Amino acid sequence: MAIDRTTTGALLVLALGACASEPIDRETELASLGESLFHDTNLSANRTQSCATCHDPERAFTDGRTDNGRVRAVSLGDDGASLGDRNAPTATYAAFITPTALTDGTRRRFNRHEGNRLYEGPLGGLFHDGRAVGLEGQAAGPPLNPIEMGMPSRDAVVARLLGDPGYEGSFRSLFGDAVFDDPSAAYDAMTEAIAAFERTETFAPFDSKYDRILAGDEQFSFMELTGRSLFFSEFTNCSICHQLHGSSDPSNRTRETFSGYEFHNIGVPVNTEIRALNGTTEADLGLASNAAYDAPEHRGRFRVPTLRNVAVTGPYMHNGVFRSLRTTIVFYLHFIDPEGHPNNPETGEPWREAEVPETFAMDLLRVGRPLSELEIDSLVCFLQTLTDRRYEPLLSDTSASCAD
Repeated sequence: MAIDRTTTGALLVLALGACASEPIDRETELASLGESLFHDTNLSANRTQSCATCHDPERAFTDGRTDNGRVRAVSLGDDGASLGDRNAPTATYAAFITPTALTDGTRRRFNRHEGNRLYEGPLGGLFHDGRAVGLEGQAAGPPLNPIEMGMPSRDAVVARLLGDPGYEGSFRSLFGDAVFDDPSAAYDAMTEAIAAFERTETFAPFDSKYDRILAGDEQFSFMELTGRSLFFSEFTNCSICHQLHGSSDPSNRTRETFSGYEFHNIGVPVNTEIRALNGTTEADLGLASNAAYDAPEHRGRFRVPTLRNVAVTGPYMHNGVFRSLRTTIVFYLHFIDPEGHPNNPETGEPWREAEVPETFAMDLLRVGRPLSELEIDSLVCFLQTLTDRRYEPLLSDTSASCAD
């Protein structure tokens, strides 16, 4: 039974009770509880913010709130004043991220570049710096973050849960009568429920035009096909980091998330506009801010994101420094063709220096050849085909130029 986004814990129990004559497995019931929790603003200090505030289901689970007519690069906290320093990534397809970056791994890449067939290093983990283990670990963070939902402690969050009779009944039913005896255990139960919701098809339907084409139901336009060919070719470096499965892997046809979940420093500059507002002065060290990876070589490295829904989830990069998808592609190209792309098209000024220049992955960024304007447009067209069906109306008007 679908639960309305405004449903409270009490209404959740009533809804499940109404279906008592129908068998409901625990995972379905757990996901229904997680959906209610995901949308519950009562779990923030001022009761104004929920998980869905920064991961809006209507905007591919990203933060669609605007400032001066533009989507914010970083999220505003529950206190109405605090601004973070990183862009809220899409929660779509997050269930497929390698659960943890606490140990190094080896990944065989699927691309045509002979010197870049193998990656060895940290893999996966939630948040841009990989510090959280799995969806449960990620769900545990925002309620207690002072610049996000701002709750003072786990105990305080659990007290809010106990203030809703519906939640109390659902938690005891799913986790046992003693679940609230230990507030830490009750908090972990909450994150388990939210993670169960995030593992549902709502977050990962695999029904984009790309998927429909693989199923034989539609066809690429000329521009989309050109972009696809470039994406997977030796003429670009896209597939080095943004291809999870090889062509011989059956999952390639049904579960390609367009990320290998590696960590790299790709030379992203400081978002000076945001820094002027949030007062942050220290460099964002990315992976090196994770206590398990504080060595100098990890400074400035961030986990490679999925490209699913990338056309509708800007601003781009970990700090939201680029507004358009096309600018982001040109940013990559300026390392290959600095004379052809000397300036940031959004500012008209030269590209700024990397925030953390000493670990800059120039060996990866210089792979490929310069692209024409038409080829750049075709890459944008291909990336638009990775948009889930429900979000296709969010594609910009320029998507019409991608059609035959």
